[in-house]
Amino acid sequence: MNSRRSFLKQSSLVTAGTMLAPNFLHAFSNRNTHGFNGKRLIVIQLSGGNDGLNTIIPYRNDLYYQLRPSLSYQKREVLNLTTELGLNPGMSGLKEIFDRGDACIINNVGYPNPNRSHFRSMDIWHTGSDAENYWSTGWLGRYLDHECHDPLQYQAVEMDDSVSLAMRGDRHKGFSVSKPANMYNTVKRIKLNHYKETTNENLNYLYKTLADTQQSARYIYEKSKIYASKVSYPNTKFGKQMKSMAELIISGIESQVYYVSLTGFDTHARQKNQQQHLLKQYSDALLALSKDLKQHDQWDDTLIFTFSEFGRRVQENASRGTDHGAANNIFISGGKLKKAGIMNESADLANLDKGDLVHSIDFRSVYATLLDKWLKCDADKILKQSFERLRFV
Repeated sequence: MNSRRSFLKQSSLVTAGTMLAPNFLHAFSNRNTHGFNGKRLIVIQLSGGNDGLNTIIPYRNDLYYQLRPSLSYQKREVLNLTTELGLNPGMSGLKEIFDRGDACIINNVGYPNPNRSHFRSMDIWHTGSDAENYWSTGWLGRYLDHECHDPLQYQAVEMDDSVSLAMRGDRHKGFSVSKPANMYNTVKRIKLNHYKETTNENLNYLYKTLADTQQSARYIYEKSKIYASKVSYPNTKFGKQMKSMAELIISGIESQVYYVSLTGFDTHARQKNQQQHLLKQYSDALLALSKDLKQHDQWDDTLIFTFSEFGRRVQENASRGTDHGAANNIFISGGKLKKAGIMNESADLANLDKGDLVHSIDFRSVYATLLDKWLKCDADKILKQSFERLRFV
C-alpha cells in the first residue's frame, strides 16, 4: 500500500507537466516520416491585451496626438513602414523582417460584440467561437481532432508547463514542454521496477502512462541536444522559449504546430516604457528565430502568427496607460508569404465604437486562411462555419 501511495504521489508530479500525453514524442522515436508535410505554424500570444495603436503608430494622424498627449510617439521616434504608419521604436527586429518582405501586418482585426474581459476574450480567440457561444475545445485542438487519423501524425507543442485552451481538442491536445532537461530529470527519478502490475485497471493505465512518459522524456531530451543554437536570443524567459523551440525544430522533431506566450501587456498605468520593453523582447526574439531557421533552411516552411486577446482604448487614461479595448493588429511572418506589407492600412480614429477601434476583419478569417492555405485542412469544418480567406499565403 505504501508503495502504491508513493507511486501515485510521484506520478502526479510527472503528469502535471506532461498532461498525460507522452505517446506524442515516444511515437516519433519509432516512426517513419509520413503525414508530416514539412509545413509548421508557430503561434505567439501577447497576453494581457497589447496596445495596437502604439505598436503600429499612425504618426501623421492629428487625432492620435489629441487622444494620447503623453503616450503618443513623435514621427522622429517611430520606425517608418509607410508614409502614414510606423512601428514602435522597440521593434527594430520586426522592421528588419518587414523590410526583407517576410512580414504581413493586418490592422483592425477583431470580432462582433467584443468582450473586454481578459479571460472571456482570450477564450473567444482560443476557441474561435462567436462572442455569445462557449466552446470547450480550441481551434488548434479541433485541427488535431480532424487531422490526426494516425496517432503519430499532426502533433502540437506548447513551450510552457501547461497546454492552452487553443491546443485542446475532444480527442487530442498539444504536448507541453518547458525545459526538456528538467522534464527528463523529473521523470527518470521514478523507479518503475519497484511497482508491479496489478488487477487494478486505473493503476495499470497509470503505470503504462508513466513508462511511456519516461521513454518520451528521454527521447526529447536526447533530441534536444542534437542542435544547440549559436544565434543570440534575448536573455528572457520568452527569448529562451523561442530558442528552445528553434532547437527542437532544427533537431528534427516533427510537429505541425508550436505555441508560445509572452505576458505583461495589461498596461493600465505607466504604459509607454513597459510596452516598448515587451515589444522589443518579442521583436528581437522573432528576428533571432528567423535567422536561426533561415540558416538551417527551415524558414520557408514556417509561418508565424502573432495575436493578442484585444487591443486597448484609443484615448489614454489618467494613469498614463490604456484600458481594455477591442480591434487590434496581428502579425504574420515567414519565408513564403504571397502578400507582405500592410493590410487595412488606416485606422479610423474619427469613428470609434464606445472609444474603441472598429474591426473590419474577423480574426477567424485569419484562422481560416492559416488552416486552409497553410495547414491544408478543412477550415470550415474546424471553425464550424465559413469565413473569408485572406491573401497573405
